[in-house]
Amino acid sequence: MINNKYVCAIIAAAGMGKRMKRLVNKQFLEIDGAPILSHTIKKIEESKYIDYILIIIKQSDIHYVGDIISKYGISLPFKIVYGGKERQDSIYNGLMNLPKDTQVVLTHDGARPFVSVEKIDKAIESVFETGACTLANPVKDTIKVSYNSNTVEYTPKREELWAVQTPQVFLKDVILKAYKQAFEENYYGTDDCSLVEKTGRKVKLILNDYKNIKITTPEDLILAKALVEDD
Repeated sequence: MINNKYVCAIIAAAGMGKRMKRLVNKQFLEIDGAPILSHTIKKIEESKYIDYILIIIKQSDIHYVGDIISKYGISLPFKIVYGGKERQDSIYNGLMNLPKDTQVVLTHDGARPFVSVEKIDKAIESVFETGACTLANPVKDTIKVSYNSNTVEYTPKREELWAVQTPQVFLKDVILKAYKQAFEENYYGTDDCSLVEKTGRKVKLILNDYKNIKITTPEDLILAKALVEDD
């Protein structure tokens, strides 16, 4: 808990992982001898503020998650929830299964096992400033905007661009309002913060390190191995 408020973490692990080009979903591939998802759960468990964990998975992956729980255990109370067609549908399923006492909601990608516990706690501590916050990094590369995927339309100012990551943390009422509005108006966002932004609320950026990668492609597995060896 934080400030006597109950904190629930939603771990999104229901993705298809098509870009990984593996038969097994990316969250269940191994790094350092254990499934990616097990590393992610461990980081979430180590936060001093989180009281409860919701793990969102594809129904067909229940045996993989069962094996993780059996082998590695989960020290916090938890629930497994099945995902929907898109990530937004999956998170919504999670929101509909929050413990009734929940007042702070954290969402995190199951394929981001290198997030630091310090940054998880920092994000939770920061949510009370605006009601919504996210870990993020300034982009390193110059970004080009193309409308046709063939030619450059314009170049935005690099100093104004941030790469947004997870965890993202919200007061429960803030994220529930955002999701309700999104489904009423029939739009999908690229992340939870984009839905909150649509309601007019400001999202606080929390400077993160560059190790918090999302393991999505085969190349990411090579980088993940290097990050493990560097720890």
